[in-house]
Amino acid sequence: MSDILSQSEIEALLNSLSSDGGEPTTGNTAPNASSSNLAGLGTFEELDTKLGSKSHTRSGLAYELYDFRRPDKFSREQLRTLQMLHETFARLAGTSLSAFLRTPVAIDLISLEQVPFDEYLRSINTSVFTIMSLPPLSGQAVMELEFNLVFTMIDRLLGGPGRGVSRSMLTDIEKPLVRQMVERMFAALKNSWEGIVIVNPGIEATETSSQFVQVAPPNDIVVTILFEVKVGDSRGAMSVCIPYLVLKPITGKLSAQKWFVNTNRKNSGAIRRNMAVQLQHTQVECDFSLGTAKIQLRDLMTLKVGDTVMLNQKKDEPLVMHVGGSPKYSIMPGLKNKKMVFSVVDTIQVV
Repeated sequence: MSDILSQSEIEALLNSLSSDGGEPTTGNTAPNASSSNLAGLGTFEELDTKLGSKSHTRSGLAYELYDFRRPDKFSREQLRTLQMLHETFARLAGTSLSAFLRTPVAIDLISLEQVPFDEYLRSINTSVFTIMSLPPLSGQAVMELEFNLVFTMIDRLLGGPGRGVSRSMLTDIEKPLVRQMVERMFAALKNSWEGIVIVNPGIEATETSSQFVQVAPPNDIVVTILFEVKVGDSRGAMSVCIPYLVLKPITGKLSAQKWFVNTNRKNSGAIRRNMAVQLQHTQVECDFSLGTAKIQLRDLMTLKVGDTVMLNQKKDEPLVMHVGGSPKYSIMPGLKNKKMVFSVVDTIQVV
């Protein structure tokens, strides 16, 4: 069967979309009447206005408008998966920046859309654009931060209260600081994408004008993710733009079911090693007591230098070492090079 509609079938379809309240034209239509039918429908913009909503029902048949100028590349399920991924990214990036800037940072995902690339650029005024690569994926993406937000974070990073500056350029001192903040967000982006693909985001260039941001042709579809960033009492906008061609090799993995399966099947050995590396430099408080004694209050009040208090601990009995307030080891104290030391003789199993 041929997939090409005949002239009469095309005219019947156009007539059925007419919203003038009349019934669709019935019977055969002469081929030379196609121009008059099209003229009656008007332009595509007028047709969109007449029809009003995207989904419609006519004569018992449901149909949906499709704009060939803005074709949808991603399904709803794929967009939902991308939304969940970047909600995780927002949470991780907010936590990382909070520790880096020493102030509360909250990042909330506002919207996720697929639009032409030139429309994304037109929606941005003055911002700092970080062009990034996402190997092993080919192509480039963009992370955009408003200038007011950037200067607020820089001021906070340098010890200030977090005030914005009315400028649209970065100095040579400010550029490395912005790079450090972006690299922290890249680490959060890598962790949030682990369930789909292991990417290694890298900075390719930093621009302050959208004219120099060319990661995709103007009419190509891109996914834009808009975030609201709160740094202390200040607020700003951040966005991530990823072209469809970059995500095309992994579109088959962008389903919620596969994402959850991959998340549950993460290499537990790698996770343990990563946690061990992170915990190696963590400081914990260790202490131990030489023993205890019970004395009367009047004796305590009369204690003076040179007095001796009898403890309940024998000299050849091990002491209990507490780690973070919990008993962990049995130890024996000693001397080495005129310094107090101890040796671990046993591990205490806490029930």
